[in-house]
Amino acid sequence: MTMFRIGEAAELLGVSVDTVRRWVDAGRLPAVRDEHGHRVVDGVALAGFVQAQGGDPEDRAEESSARNRLRGIVTAVVKDTVMAQVDIQAGPFRLVSLMSREAVDDLGLEVGSVAIAVIKSTTVMVEKPTMTAGSRGRSSS
Repeated sequence: MTMFRIGEAAELLGVSVDTVRRWVDAGRLPAVRDEHGHRVVDGVALAGFVQAQGGDPEDRAEESSARNRLRGIVTAVVKDTVMAQVDIQAGPFRLVSLMSREAVDDLGLEVGSVAIAVIKSTTVMVEKPTMTAGSRGRSSS
């Protein structure tokens, strides 16, 4: 079973350590003490918590088959005569989209505006981080 310290859980969730501590203290996120007295969160419990925070996809007003929707703030817009690049910061994630200039203008995208990056892909690659001393997530035997 993989266990995460509070700081590791905060990093994965893109929130502060204090926020995770408040969730644990309020009983919203279950945690136990490890053999060193540190609070740790079970990986399965953390995954369930994240899923519950995401809400029901059916609650959105838009009709779409895309399930990967990241809400963020536009941090850069670079336009030329035909194309544009839009950078969105969604939590700890930077997303870059290339689209027509007309689409950017029609959507009114500008630095500081809120946007939702909708990701629909036929290929999604998943990597697992290299495990080193002090690495993220600890497996217990």
